Amino acid sequence: MSINVNKRRLLIAVVLIMLAAALVHLFLRPEPLDVLVQAVDRGNVESIVANTRAGTVKACRRAHLAPAGGGQIAHLNVHVGDRVEQGQVLLTLWNDDLKSQVHLASSAVKAAEAGAEQVCLQADEAEREAKRLTRLKKNGQVSDESASRALTNARAGQASCRAAKAQIENAGARVDVARAALERTLLKAPFAGYIAEVNGELGEFVTPSPPGIPTLPAIDLVDTSCLYISAPIDEVDAPQIRTGMLARITLDAVPAMSFLGAVDRIAPYVLEKEKQARTVEVEALFANPDEYKGLIPGYSADIEIIVASRDDVLRIPTEAVLEGNRVLIYPVTNVLEERKIEVGLHNWKYTEVLSGLTAGEQVVVSVERPGVEAGQLVRPEASGGQ
Repeated sequence: MSINVNKRRLLIAVVLIMLAAALVHLFLRPEPLDVLVQAVDRGNVESIVANTRAGTVKACRRAHLAPAGGGQIAHLNVHVGDRVEQGQVLLTLWNDDLKSQVHLASSAVKAAEAGAEQVCLQADEAEREAKRLTRLKKNGQVSDESASRALTNARAGQASCRAAKAQIENAGARVDVARAALERTLLKAPFAGYIAEVNGELGEFVTPSPPGIPTLPAIDLVDTSCLYISAPIDEVDAPQIRTGMLARITLDAVPAMSFLGAVDRIAPYVLEKEKQARTVEVEALFANPDEYKGLIPGYSADIEIIVASRDDVLRIPTEAVLEGNRVLIYPVTNVLEERKIEVGLHNWKYTEVLSGLTAGEQVVVSVERPGVEAGQLVRPEASGGQ
C-alpha cells in the first residue's frame, strides 16, 4: 500500500517537473523576428548608368542675342513670351545718322548716273565726229591733223564715259556700305522661336560683350521645337556609354511619365567643377518628339542609360544582396541560412543570379533590420514573387 503511494507521488513530481520545464522553455525561448521575404523569379534585368546630379532639358537652338555694335534702343518690338519668325526685327538702335548717310550715298549715285549720261553722250558725239572726218580725210577734204585730233577726242570721250560709269559703281558701293552699317543697328531673329528674356528698355544703351567678359544678352531666343537632355555622368561610368544606347528620361515636372530616348552625344572631356565628383556631360534626344510638346527648357531631368539587358533570367531584389554577394535564405525551419551566389547584371531594383539559387526559393529582403542574420529564428511578413 505504501509502495503505491510512493509511486503516485513520484509520478506527480515528474509531471510537475516536466510542466515547469515546459513553462521555462515557453517564457525563455527567443521571439522570432519579422522579415520580408521574396521568391526568386524570372524576368528582365538591365544594367543601367544614371546621372550623378540632376540634368537639364535644353533647346537644340538657343541664342543669346545682342546688336553688333553699341547704341541706344529706339524701337523694342518684342516682349517675353512672344513668338517670332526667322528674320523678324526684334529691336532697333537709334540710327538716324546712318539713314542720312544711306540717303546721301543714294543721291551720289543719282548724281554719278546723271554725270555719266552727259559724259557718255558727249563721247558718242565725239565718236560720230571722228568717223565723219575719217571719211572726209579719205576724199582729201580735211587734213590728217584734223582727223587725228577728232579720233583722239573720241577715244578720250569713251575713256571719260567709262570713268563716269565706274563712278556710278563706286557710289553704289558706298550705298552698300551705308546700308550695311544701318543693318548693324537692327537685331533680327536668326531662327523662329520664343522670346525667353529681354534685357533692355526704350532709351537704354546696349553694348556687345567685350572678349572674355560675358554680359546679359539683349534678347534670349529659344526654339522649343527641338529639345534634348544634358546630364552629368560620373567619370567611372562614362566609358560604358556609347552613342545610340537607349535611355529612359524622367522629369520632376511630370513624375507620372517616362520618356524613351537615345544617347546622342558624349562630351570628349571631363568636367572638373567639383574636384571630388568629376563628370562627363552626356546628351540624350527624345525618341518621339511629339511626347515633349509643352515641356519647357530648364526643367530638371534624369536619364537612365541602358548599357545591357537580358530577358527571362533568374533575379532577386537588389536590396537582398549583402556584401560579398551573399544572401539570407528563408527555409522551412524558420531559421535563416546564408548562401554565396554568383551575380550578373544588376541595377537598383533587380540583380541577375547566375548560380547559387533556384526559382521559388525565398530570400530575405529586409536585411537592414537589426538582428537579421544567419541562424536567427524568423517568421515572414510576406512571401511570393513580385
